[in-house]
Amino acid sequence: MADIIRDAPIGQIIRFVTGNKVLQYPEEKPDFVLPEGYNTALNSFTTSPVKEKEETSPSPSPSPTLERKKTMDTVRSVDSREDIEAALTHIKSREDTEAWTESRLEIERELSLERTKSMPIAPTKTADGNILVDWYMTDDPANPQNWSNAKRGFVALQICLYTFAVYSGSAIYTSSQLEVERVFHVGPTAASLPLALYVLAYGIGPLFFSPLSEIPIIGRNPIYMSTFALFVILSIPTALAKSFGALLVLRFLQGFLGSPCLATGGATMQDMYSLLKLPYAMTFWVSAAYCGPALGPLLSGFAVPVKGWRWSLWEIVWISAPVLVCMLLFTPETSTPNILFRRAARLRKLTGSPQLRSQSEIDQQHLNPTAVAVDALIKPLEITIKDPAIAFVNIYSSIVYAIYYSFFEVFPLVYPGMYGFNIGQTGIVFTCVAVACLLGILSYTAYLYFYLVPDVLKNGLRAQEHRLVPALICVFGPVIGLFMFAWTANPSIHWIASVIGITIYAATAFVVFQCIFVYVPMSYPHYAASL
Repeated sequence: MADIIRDAPIGQIIRFVTGNKVLQYPEEKPDFVLPEGYNTALNSFTTSPVKEKEETSPSPSPSPTLERKKTMDTVRSVDSREDIEAALTHIKSREDTEAWTESRLEIERELSLERTKSMPIAPTKTADGNILVDWYMTDDPANPQNWSNAKRGFVALQICLYTFAVYSGSAIYTSSQLEVERVFHVGPTAASLPLALYVLAYGIGPLFFSPLSEIPIIGRNPIYMSTFALFVILSIPTALAKSFGALLVLRFLQGFLGSPCLATGGATMQDMYSLLKLPYAMTFWVSAAYCGPALGPLLSGFAVPVKGWRWSLWEIVWISAPVLVCMLLFTPETSTPNILFRRAARLRKLTGSPQLRSQSEIDQQHLNPTAVAVDALIKPLEITIKDPAIAFVNIYSSIVYAIYYSFFEVFPLVYPGMYGFNIGQTGIVFTCVAVACLLGILSYTAYLYFYLVPDVLKNGLRAQEHRLVPALICVFGPVIGLFMFAWTANPSIHWIASVIGITIYAATAFVVFQCIFVYVPMSYPHYAASL
């Protein structure tokens, strides 16, 4: 638990305030012993390196004679460099491969075997004399891939709660729509804008926040915490808005500041889980996003008629604030480039050696803001235009998602008008989406467990189109569900028939989305975060 708090935002603040004297990392403790591979590499500049790597840093410099600081007195002397090198193993990192590729799968297989042996990892030395800081051991506890299942599950749960809080904030407003029309003297179309602008904004946000979270010096947590804190703060004036214009602007900003859960949540899961386990984690994360809007009207439906239209907006504060506190206390950084970036800085401080650098630190020096902007904004558009498959997937996903959100406008027309439901009872109808989500989870995880994972272990990664097989079966479901809903939404037919139609729609659309979320990054791994 101490390492979770240390790596969480509140722990980093405590470290900063105390000058790193509290919640120390191993490299900062007086009894720390530098791994022998680094000790050897630091004294090997005049002889052949441990293992050379062709990639060079942007500022080549001759290797100076190193002077050890007093803190290095605890480091064991090296009697035979050759013997130590023979005992060390160079393990290729996951970061050396592209996500969602066969090479990543092979590396993860090797790492899963090496992880059980607890072997020291030899540092790599670049041609220009830099020593690349890596994990110390194959089972290094700082590596998110090595965390216990309980720790990874706890972090994943926090990301799911964060996602649920933001997504439920979109549709939780719909219970207040009729009263907003009355209070601000606007029509139904205008009154639906606070919902539409919120959804639009958290669709735009990932274009900006996804690239930022990939910068090694930043990582995931600063993006999560800064934006989510502002999201919670802005939720207060949103609930107090005195004019319709202010409500629209604040709802847009709410959606924009809540979007990092969509922009980076999947990347956090990828940081912690291997390629074979990642689909399971993604399934539960997507379910949080899928159920959030559906349960929003239920959370506010019974209270708004009694407490007023502002109550639904206050509920956003009450849902998100505890999640923010939990994340500040217990969400560690998961970005491997950021973790190794900070480890390299601690080792340089310990040894006084500028040669100790992480690969991410070297890569960061080559980052071009223009190139980052092109990758985030222009490249996805170019791929969509040039690749009909991606264009179709984007259009189809947009239509299915738009229909999903149209339920929040349609249900109040159907169930109160035709069946005499009140606002709270109409909110209960949305629980059919949660039931559909559960059915989708059970069917898709069964497909993963009984077919896909064994097939990958036996045959490797097939072509990305193979991941669309469940979608080809379920793609008929949304059409069937909508047809059933439209034909049975009639006062002469029991309301459960139309609800079953929505359940069919939501369950099959959930599976289709799961397949698409894997197909797209497998097609363009380098641009997965932007597409």
